[in-house]
Amino acid sequence: MAFFGNLSCLAIRWTGVYKQLVRSGLPAVRFCSSSPKPVRICSLDHLVLTVRSVPESLAFYSSVLGMEVITFQGDRKALLFGSQKLNLHQAGQEWDPKALCPTPGSVDLCLVSDTPLATVEQHLQACGVAVEEGPVARTGAVGPITSLYFRDPDGNLIEVSNYPSPPERKDGA
Repeated sequence: MAFFGNLSCLAIRWTGVYKQLVRSGLPAVRFCSSSPKPVRICSLDHLVLTVRSVPESLAFYSSVLGMEVITFQGDRKALLFGSQKLNLHQAGQEWDPKALCPTPGSVDLCLVSDTPLATVEQHLQACGVAVEEGPVARTGAVGPITSLYFRDPDGNLIEVSNYPSPPERKDGA
């Protein structure tokens, strides 16, 4: 019965998204098949998370995952790790432009760590964070990974992964 409840929830959600798309006046999507590819994406700079509580998310990501809390453009908050960052938007107070349907808890995020997963798992336990799955074998962007899964305060699925050795990029960079 839960399966059908999930389907009806999905149908209601999709109907709402479709109506918003129609009302937004967004142009119809056209896919081009030009060759050679005119655009080459090199890396991810930042990702925006819509959260219920910016302070709670800052505390979680800084204490559980060791990300650095930074303030930019006045009083906006973000979490810095490596050469990337997570910008945080308070639900209902998002910065424009924004996603069409910003929603807390709608992200699945895989983060690569060089900390052994046994150590990560011990730290999560010490922080009171339940591991949902793992360690399990998965496939990352550049090869096999081993992953642990858990949730942040908004219910986003967070995957922390290890590559067996430092990954080599396929593009030679």
